[in-house]
Amino acid sequence: MGLRQRLYNQSSWIQRKLVPELRYSQDIYEGVLDANIRDGIDWLDLGCGHSVLPKWRHESEIDLISRCRVVFGLDFDLNSLKKHATISARIRGDIARLPFPESSFDLVTANMVVEHLDDPETQFKEVFRVLRPGGKFIFHTMNVRGYYTVCARLIPERMKGKMVMLLQERKEDDLFRTHYLANSEVAISRLSEAAGFSRHVEMLFNSFPQFRVVPPLVVFELLWIKLLMADSFRRYRSNVISIMEK
Repeated sequence: MGLRQRLYNQSSWIQRKLVPELRYSQDIYEGVLDANIRDGIDWLDLGCGHSVLPKWRHESEIDLISRCRVVFGLDFDLNSLKKHATISARIRGDIARLPFPESSFDLVTANMVVEHLDDPETQFKEVFRVLRPGGKFIFHTMNVRGYYTVCARLIPERMKGKMVMLLQERKEDDLFRTHYLANSEVAISRLSEAAGFSRHVEMLFNSFPQFRVVPPLVVFELLWIKLLMADSFRRYRSNVISIMEK
């Protein structure tokens, strides 16, 4: 067993002791998708990257896709599109100018993409345009008030690649510029209304600790996460899932 895996196991043990109710944000997002994907729908995943879900949920991703009549994946990064393994209909494109006619999809999703949007008002309106009446836009992103986002914004750009490689084992060519223009309840509500959505719901929640490979820090991080479980600290939780309905 390698050092990283031993550190993960150690932090998991600490997590079970301190915050046993904590769930991974990607598991929560998968559950939301599972509840909203009906048989025979047409689905567009924005910023599809290498996969819709984390790589260890590959079989679940295949199951979700198999329920749909049509699934398109759109990303501006060609290298990411080439590496995608589950969506066969992949298109290189810009979210601000989606290459689809009006009312093309029942569901549009985005997993850890919205924080990268540079013109969310235009981009949300494009999502609204390609959705059918009653269709939903579901996205999972970081909360701009969350501790991890605050820390990430304080780190100089030249250091971010090394930090992400250490904490998440992601290479620098898999990093993209963030703007955080649609990453608070206030901003999401305003953008939803401006785009024309009839209703929207936000879920703010915590996820697994980021400093799992840094044992001294992970203890303090988990204690902070435990504090964030209280309703009075809800606005500072790390992750957001938004569901907008046309």
